Amino acid sequence: MEKELCELFESVKSAADGAENSPSEEERCLDELKQLKKFPVNYQVLVSSQVGKRLRQLTKHRSEKIKALASDVVDMWKNIIVKETMKNKKNEAAENGNSVKAETTGSETNGAKNLQRSNSIKGETNPAAKKLKVETKPAKLEVSTSLKIEKTEVIQTTKNSTGKQLHVETKVKVEKTTSVGPPKLTSLVYCKDPIRDKLRELLAEALCKVLTEVEDDNLKQRVNECDPYRVAVIVETAMFEKWGKSNGAQKFKYRSVMFNIKDPNNRDFRRKVLLGDIEPRDILELTPEEMASDERQVENEKLKQKALFNSERAAAPKASTDQFTCGRCKKKETTYYQMQTRSADEPMTTYVTCVNCGNHWKFC
Repeated sequence: MEKELCELFESVKSAADGAENSPSEEERCLDELKQLKKFPVNYQVLVSSQVGKRLRQLTKHRSEKIKALASDVVDMWKNIIVKETMKNKKNEAAENGNSVKAETTGSETNGAKNLQRSNSIKGETNPAAKKLKVETKPAKLEVSTSLKIEKTEVIQTTKNSTGKQLHVETKVKVEKTTSVGPPKLTSLVYCKDPIRDKLRELLAEALCKVLTEVEDDNLKQRVNECDPYRVAVIVETAMFEKWGKSNGAQKFKYRSVMFNIKDPNNRDFRRKVLLGDIEPRDILELTPEEMASDERQVENEKLKQKALFNSERAAAPKASTDQFTCGRCKKKETTYYQMQTRSADEPMTTYVTCVNCGNHWKFC
């Protein structure tokens, strides 16, 4: 089931990538998403495949239809995870509640007998003692990381015509907190390979810095919910599966990824990796320019625009005309310029560019 789900998602992802330029791809993506919505999934398959986390990227797609349908699928999967988690916690709570009830029943019976015996003695020696103080004993029992049982015992006495009668009341309050997804790792997972383990340590060290680097409260809450140790293991495993050992033929690609994640001036990239905005498999396909920080990418874009402006300024001047017809799109919106490419007694060569489709041709 997990393999079929991953294959179906890859089909959706490829169609979504081509949907920006092709309406047919958009329709195919919508059909694949509908099939994905009908696919039978459960908590275990979603957690092991991590498809839900990758599907969140499509909720930011340019196409409104793809964005809406992807959001519906993500919400539906979230509900499935929450329902199954709550069901498991209820079963655990019922089992733990029965054990707690059995333990408290025995202790309460013994306590009631002791109190009743002491009351009879006190009643003979001191007839004025008619009431006992109310004793409250709070105790907290942690059953699991997501379940807490708070037990409160109240013991009091009442008077009647026959004498004193003991009443014992026990209140058990159960608090539940649901947690979606696998538990966070408390330490790094090693693979018994010194070189790979060293890379995992460097990645985890860099990703753990993200929490101290963010300033926005909402963003800090998202970062706090992430697991840097698990992300470090996943990124290193993805690099090893595709590139092999880090001291092999692809060592320069390893160096590029490691440098950008550890770079003190590139906080944006390691934050995106930790939050899942960039999937581990997608990191392997990024160029050094794409891994740069947001500020650096803006500077690079300005440099490109400046270089393009300078190159166009140095080129031959162009004139617009409607005297030429493009052989590709049949439009007459063109620009042209002329250059002397042969001897002086030969006519000049005319270079024409279609403004509509970018087609180029020349004639003498």
